[in-house]
Amino acid sequence: MICYVLYMAKGKKPTANGSHRVATSGDIEVSTYLEIAKEIGGEQPAPAKETVPRAEREAIIVVDFGSQYNMLIARRVRECEVYCELVPYDAPWEKVAPLNPKGFILSGGPASVYETGAPQAPAYVYESGLPILGICYGMQVLAHQLGGQVVAGAKQEYGHAILHLSDVDSPLFFGLPPTTPVWMSHADRIEKLPPDFAALAYTENSPFAVMGNDKNMFGLQFHPEVVHTPEGKTILKNFVYRICGCKRNWTTANFINESIAKVRKQVGKGKVISALSGGVDSAVTTTLVHRAIGDQLTCIFVNHGLLRREEVERTFNTFRLNLGMNIVYVDASERFLDRLKGITDPEVKRKVIGEEFILVFEEEAKKIGKVDFLAQGTLYPDVIESASSGSTASAKIKTHHNVGGLPAKMTLQLLEPLRDLFKDEVRQVGLELGLPEEMVWRQPFPGPGLAIRIIGEVTKEKLEILRAADWVVMSEIKKAQLYRQLWQSFAILTDVKSVGVMGDQRTYGYLVAIRAVTSDDAMTADWSRLPYEVLARISSRIVNEVPGVNRVVYDITSKPPSTIEWE
Repeated sequence: MICYVLYMAKGKKPTANGSHRVATSGDIEVSTYLEIAKEIGGEQPAPAKETVPRAEREAIIVVDFGSQYNMLIARRVRECEVYCELVPYDAPWEKVAPLNPKGFILSGGPASVYETGAPQAPAYVYESGLPILGICYGMQVLAHQLGGQVVAGAKQEYGHAILHLSDVDSPLFFGLPPTTPVWMSHADRIEKLPPDFAALAYTENSPFAVMGNDKNMFGLQFHPEVVHTPEGKTILKNFVYRICGCKRNWTTANFINESIAKVRKQVGKGKVISALSGGVDSAVTTTLVHRAIGDQLTCIFVNHGLLRREEVERTFNTFRLNLGMNIVYVDASERFLDRLKGITDPEVKRKVIGEEFILVFEEEAKKIGKVDFLAQGTLYPDVIESASSGSTASAKIKTHHNVGGLPAKMTLQLLEPLRDLFKDEVRQVGLELGLPEEMVWRQPFPGPGLAIRIIGEVTKEKLEILRAADWVVMSEIKKAQLYRQLWQSFAILTDVKSVGVMGDQRTYGYLVAIRAVTSDDAMTADWSRLPYEVLARISSRIVNEVPGVNRVVYDITSKPPSTIEWE
């Protein structure tokens, strides 16, 4: 395997030794820029057709009605070692049947079932005879379509409630205490149950908090998937194991074996290129594909000169020494910096970096010769957020970096071995494949790199200042053993200068901001309550060790209203 690395630090060679604005890969790879490349023009590459039958895999299907928690439902089911996939409520049976469904979960959603045009469950959900679990809106859909009555509630119910079990013998409640806290979020309520359904549990404001019948159809008015429902995972386990009869065969080892076989079938004798960055998604993708097809894969590492200190060296060390891959370095730092001269608008920065990245990538790809596939680290949240099914249940968030818009002349089929996985599952696969923990647990890093952590124009001087400040942040966070507890932690070099006093002399230096957030999926995030002593050490070291900086502030804004990255 040969990896082409575009190394940007002019005149240097590495020693032997990687914005989650949405749930995304975040790697510095070609896939990061596909959205920007779409603006250049061109057609998307066609996803490679799946050639390995998946009959041996069982699945729970989540019918998506637009709930903000829909991905969380799928994650909770997968934590039970059972495969789970989200499908739009209008997905045809022909797309669902190959998944080998063993049961359906109807998700929550923002609509009211009695309104004209409100989304409904497709007929095959009921005709299949498989178990059904409706959650919140999904419960109301179940009631509405099967002959019950749903009305606007006189009293809304949001937040904590206490669930009282009426039928403690229901298989859905196995192992549950008679009363348990749950999390409610609804305005409508079920006025009348459908024929042959019974109330299985109630809360103070919901006499039909849980309903069920003898055909394994159940409805929950609360959300079992959120942490605020402590016994929610037990309820989901009971549905998956006891009611649907699923086997626990969605394991890391099974996924790796299945993926290797699938990649070999898809690729055949073809050639594959992959963009390698050092981020976990591209690293796992590259390692998995290489294990399947060996030297039929060629890696291209586009390093745009906007990386953090020692990032190139660490990637080189991992893939040459740990995984035995050959790496060729190409210096293109001046090229990117020249394009960024005078640019201060963050969106223009992203576009310029994206355009230049694609040009560099194409130039290197041409040197390889005929190529059939592009392997990239698309994850399941990427696919969900970029899906455009025509459904109006939830708005399409955006065309995601990994799933849209290569230039027309790059007519490659996509090879996306991780497209079924969430981020935490990717990490487990990485560990199983033998990747070092430092790489597997690497925090997300934005595609445009440090360029969007420098407010204003990007220059060599500012890059060095930010690299030094960020190095202090990372070292102190790791020293305090907080790195894995944080979704992201980094420094921002602002365009603000302020007066200071150092060594009895007046200074006029930059203001550096520190950002540290906790999150499960980057769609929402909270600022981390870092210990004062950690913040004090970070501030003291930056102003003493980083020339040109005389003031440090800490960002205490959550997302929303702010984004995690500043640009």
